[in-house]
Amino acid sequence: MSPTLIVLGIETSCDETAAAVVDGSGNVLAHAVLSQMEEHAVFGGIVPEVAARAHLAHLDRLIAKAMTEAGVAFADLDAVGATAGPGLIGGVLVGVMSAKMIAAVHKIPFIAVNHLEGHALTARLTDHVAFPFLLLLVSGGHCQLLGVDGVGRYRRLGTTVDDAAGEAFDKVAKMLGLGYPGGPAIERASRAGDPKRFAFARPMKGRPGCDFSFSGLKTAVRVAVEGLPPGTISETDTNDIAASFQAAAVDSIGDRVRHALEMFSATSDGRTLVVAGGVAANTALRAELEKRACAAGFTFVAPPLALCTDNAVMIAWAALERFKLGMTDELDFKARPRWPLDPTAPPARGAGVKA
Repeated sequence: MSPTLIVLGIETSCDETAAAVVDGSGNVLAHAVLSQMEEHAVFGGIVPEVAARAHLAHLDRLIAKAMTEAGVAFADLDAVGATAGPGLIGGVLVGVMSAKMIAAVHKIPFIAVNHLEGHALTARLTDHVAFPFLLLLVSGGHCQLLGVDGVGRYRRLGTTVDDAAGEAFDKVAKMLGLGYPGGPAIERASRAGDPKRFAFARPMKGRPGCDFSFSGLKTAVRVAVEGLPPGTISETDTNDIAASFQAAAVDSIGDRVRHALEMFSATSDGRTLVVAGGVAANTALRAELEKRACAAGFTFVAPPLALCTDNAVMIAWAALERFKLGMTDELDFKARPRWPLDPTAPPARGAGVKA
């Protein structure tokens, strides 16, 4: 990829408003991000309209900030990329329309980036991972195992049949009064907890295939909380439930990944396991995945923590990868609330399943 290429990336799919400028050598020239955590914390989760309004209020300023920090003008850009799905459609539209405007005014290509592909390709930016590789994509809205054969070329090996892992972390944290976002809160509480006190089942463990399930685990936590004497849930109880939940979730994910490593080895010569998405910041999960990868003879790669959660660097990089291959989009491209990486995969079946 030519080091002289410069791309602006825009991310507005959920509750982070972000803009970044990245060059063809993978140098991050600038990254401006605004978290909406405080706005949503009072609701215990993300409110789509609140998120969209915040993107609308702050995106222009963040783009200007990123361009200034990078020391480039719009005339210096080779392309502009934006998350065009999947995500909260109101927020996605804010980013897509801003990118299209920049592309139209400055006569540069527009690139519609799949948010999930942004996560998937981050390891190529940070660790120069070669295709093919096995990807665990684990976040608040998605939990999938995919074979990554190239840009735009994905084979889904497994997905959640109900909730995503990140959603489960958020809901359990809310049950325990630990606040939002739930992932970091659960991990902090777990450090002081006994992971063996509550014998939560490991969903899907031992079953064939690579699919995930977390709905039953959430219900088990709720039953455990309700089984304690009303008004007497101590800090020790909270920490023990958090630790027991995290251990169950990590163990379940590890079992699914073990199956995926076997399946991937049988169909591909790649020997790298990559984890991406917000839940990839969990240190217990990272340790479990590294253990599983090592046992299977795979190299384990996890991006830096700052690039696990939603960010515009990954969108700019994905746009660069696509631009290099001539994958640009017309200005009539429609934003998508749902956009599977592997559109040929059969629909997942289960209560509450998400595309």
